[in-house]
Amino acid sequence: MKQTHEFDYVIVGAGAAGCILANRLSADGRYSVLLLEAGGEARNVWIPIPAGFSKLMTNRTFNWGFHTEPEANTLDRTIAVPRGKGLGGSTLINGMIYVRGTREDYDGWVRQGATGWSYDEVVPYFDKIENYRQPPRANVIATSQATDREMSGHEGSTIEQMTRGNNGPMHISEVAERFPLSTAFLQAAQQYGLSRNPDYNIGEQQGVGYYQVLQKQGRRWSVADGYLASVRHRQNLHIRTHAHVLRVNLQGKRCVGLTYRDRSGALQNVTARIETILAAGAIQSPHLLELSGIGRPDCLDKAAIAVKHALSGVGENYVDHFCTRMNWRIKNTQTLNELSRGPGLAAAVAKYFIQRRGILSLGTGLVYGFIKSHPHISLADVQLFFVHASYANAADRKLDREPGMTIGVSQLRPKSKGTIHAKNAEPLCPPAIKPNFLDEQEDKDSLIGGMQAVRRIVQQPALHRFIDHEMNPGDQVQRYDEWLDFARGNGQTIYHPVGTCRMGQDEDAVVDHKLSVRGLTGLRIVDASVMPTIVSGNTQAAVMMIAEKGADLILSDAPD
Repeated sequence: MKQTHEFDYVIVGAGAAGCILANRLSADGRYSVLLLEAGGEARNVWIPIPAGFSKLMTNRTFNWGFHTEPEANTLDRTIAVPRGKGLGGSTLINGMIYVRGTREDYDGWVRQGATGWSYDEVVPYFDKIENYRQPPRANVIATSQATDREMSGHEGSTIEQMTRGNNGPMHISEVAERFPLSTAFLQAAQQYGLSRNPDYNIGEQQGVGYYQVLQKQGRRWSVADGYLASVRHRQNLHIRTHAHVLRVNLQGKRCVGLTYRDRSGALQNVTARIETILAAGAIQSPHLLELSGIGRPDCLDKAAIAVKHALSGVGENYVDHFCTRMNWRIKNTQTLNELSRGPGLAAAVAKYFIQRRGILSLGTGLVYGFIKSHPHISLADVQLFFVHASYANAADRKLDREPGMTIGVSQLRPKSKGTIHAKNAEPLCPPAIKPNFLDEQEDKDSLIGGMQAVRRIVQQPALHRFIDHEMNPGDQVQRYDEWLDFARGNGQTIYHPVGTCRMGQDEDAVVDHKLSVRGLTGLRIVDASVMPTIVSGNTQAAVMMIAEKGADLILSDAPD
């Protein structure tokens, strides 16, 4: 069959944004849409199993396998930056955690020139995404007498009278499993002074509770499941996998399409009659612009790429969430470390495939915390990720053999900014990623204050019977400089890069408030790279919102 090489819209990347765009732009049948994805179909036994993320994070079939450049702030370590590959993108391999962010995040975007992106203006798009149901009765797995009924109050919180979307394509549910250690952690957090928050996605974010995740009946629910699977039959929607886009093509100041390498290695040129849309993410969208000659002239010159359109903000403003992981040796209860091997694993597998419950239904976070690192600040500035497990080797995702507990500590709104730029003109050469973590003093103070707060939470009476000793960083770490050394030597990204094609109205902005690349026609960017600043929490929900709103913006400008 002869391939078509001309379409109304051409979308690069079938991740969280690209699948949504493909669905919405092809919905009424008027426009032909091509979706290009460098990876393949989402065919792997581990993808639908939530706990399978630990296998997929190191699987090069579904992970691009990027790494940062060595930097002094993180003791010259290279840090893994996983990015999903295949239909569904990072929603195939991530921890499934769903966090909208706060009102202040989006109202702050408007103050930076992102007109039309205030909290009140984006909430309808979150609602459009969501198929959210109130959590069912907790499934208590324990011999402990403590239950969540002991901490069901929400004193001191301010929940707005808002509703959640319940008819959207993305299934969202609260983590269903309950364990003695998670119950005790919630009690300890309340003893420390935190409130139990029934829904961090509306109203007040601060507090503790169980994470909301993108799952349906205990199975991972990727954006390909929600937006792509049911519409692949549309005659005007064309999907090509194993299509590695090499550059977008310009005629003067208009983008007319792109060039990609297909599965056989042959080059294919595609024409976009209306627009080309980059949805390749905060790493690959700016890299693709630079490979096309769009970006900072000094960076392009250094990479031996001819300048076709000077745009100073491309690859700048890189921001990501930096996370340290504190862990403890545990006693008097079982943890995932023991439950995930031997007879315990066999029982867990049986339970999952019969009931879609148990430890295989868990992702990267069980219990959340949004806390203040210091009492004087106005908003929670630290996010916590509690899980009753500990890694012997975090990079290889291998669990300890002895009982353990881990609490990830991440600053919500880091101020340190890094860069991502092409090393050379070779499309298959990964770009240089320089996050510049822990450069700003505020970031150091927030992260260290958060770790100190976590230590105080764990010292509360509710956890006494379970804690044997603190493994990392260990009780010997007490002074500010010791905490900072621990963070620099052990911290990792939690895979939320944003901002490298920033939205705004100033000269350094890459796209305008309608997501069109400044100074060009026929080219938009719709992904995490357009965020002016990072949102307060996991970023996939915000990316989905950007895609839903972006689709409306694109269609509002479409020819009749």
